[in-house]
Amino acid sequence: MVSRRAVSTSERAATTDAAASVQTLAVLLQAGAVPLVAWRHLADTGDPHAIAVIERVDEGTPIVAAIEAEKGVWAELAAAWEIATIVGAPLAEVLRMIAETLRDAASAADDVRIALAEPAGTARLLLWMPLAGLLLGFALGFDSVGVITRNPLGLACAVCGLLLVLAARAWTGRLLRKAAPAPGTPGMRAELVAVALAGGASIDRALQLVSQTAAPGEGEGRVRAVLDLSRAAGVPAVELLRASAAEDRHSARVQGRLRAARLSTQLLLPLGVCTLPAFLLLGVAPLLLSVLAATPLPS
Repeated sequence: MVSRRAVSTSERAATTDAAASVQTLAVLLQAGAVPLVAWRHLADTGDPHAIAVIERVDEGTPIVAAIEAEKGVWAELAAAWEIATIVGAPLAEVLRMIAETLRDAASAADDVRIALAEPAGTARLLLWMPLAGLLLGFALGFDSVGVITRNPLGLACAVCGLLLVLAARAWTGRLLRKAAPAPGTPGMRAELVAVALAGGASIDRALQLVSQTAAPGEGEGRVRAVLDLSRAAGVPAVELLRASAAEDRHSARVQGRLRAARLSTQLLLPLGVCTLPAFLLLGVAPLLLSVLAATPLPS
């Protein structure tokens, strides 16, 4: 569970850093720098991703493949870069759009992360409650270890309690992972199709380019629905696609906050089913058995 949280935080930070790097590239390109020189200037600032890209390019890797090798949001940038190059769209303008998209996605992920922080922190704290009950017995002077090691009933309580603690951790971790934001940038597929259309490609050609350069995603059906609407209404598809992408990011933010709100209630299930019984088995039961063992039987 902790490692998942670290991964989510790392992904969010990577998206934020990528947005700043892409914005810098856009400014350099707009100022007249050719793409490879712009990447070298960015690498000179110490940007680790730009340094890695330049190292691959110097080894003979094409620039799009070198960007894609960074994975994550950089693969999305590589797809946009390749599409813009093929259709002849202004690269600086495309990169500005990608930077804005990444910043918006990172902001939405931040909102979800903040909403998840309180229930997640409470869940992690409560997972230590059964072990805290065991330590409380030691602090009060009860021979909890002796009861667990010498009394079969005490040993059975300890084993069952530890199994319940492990079950609570697994259950809680699953709930937290389910509530975490999905990987990828919401609306990116629509943005990529908009890039291709803005460069003069036909709708069929734009869809083909995006299918070839971007990984399959859930947004494909929504993109086709927007294109159908564009055809039926006779309006330009580019603005509709970008509005759809913005709506996808807004929806991701709202759904994430709703998942965080539901998580507070869902976490009560492992608490009641696993954590509290584990506290009784690890904290209370050894104390009672210790008291019973120390109480002399009536003659």
